[in-house]
Amino acid sequence: MKRYVILISGRGSNMESLLDAGLPGECAAVISNRPDAAGLESAAARGVATVAIDHRGFASREDFDAALAAEIDRRAPDLVLLAGFMRILGDDFVRRFEGRLLNIHPSLLPLFPGVKTHAQALAAGVRVHGCTVHFVTPALDGGPIIAQAAVPVQAGDDAATLAARVLAEEHRLYPRVARWFLDGRLQLLDGRACLLHEPAATGALHVPAAD
Repeated sequence: MKRYVILISGRGSNMESLLDAGLPGECAAVISNRPDAAGLESAAARGVATVAIDHRGFASREDFDAALAAEIDRRAPDLVLLAGFMRILGDDFVRRFEGRLLNIHPSLLPLFPGVKTHAQALAAGVRVHGCTVHFVTPALDGGPIIAQAAVPVQAGDDAATLAARVLAEEHRLYPRVARWFLDGRLQLLDGRACLLHEPAATGALHVPAAD
């Protein structure tokens, strides 16, 4: 059975969607850089091992990355899933887990990398917003895109209402992608995300909708 590890920093709603999806593998641990992360309690309630490695206890980013990598290696996972993990990981860490390190980002990359993505989308006046699952590379939010989900931006949206709509799609999209990887259908080849037996995309979203 394949094994996966989830990294979180906060409430862990994407972690919960992964744990509740019945993925074809075992969650070896949920690891957080914050001992007070609410998601640790949620994971423990589901019978999953939890680990807190407080980044504030390390003299450098590199020292924290090394400790985190050692803990992940101890669990021997096939897949590492960033699920609201709010630390920038160094190049050495990313290369150590290259090809088996995924992240979900709350925008339609390459638009709006970084933080406060929903506010950025509203300020830019886009009509469509969404989320992206991608392989992690040293370039911040710049790794090969695997899958995306889009939602319309509605009149009267603020950052909170738009975020809620996007989050619902994150909870649907991330488990699907994790399942592809654990089923052996998804891999990183020559810098591109390759999905075996990928269904053809059909239809289109028009915003505003046609009369």
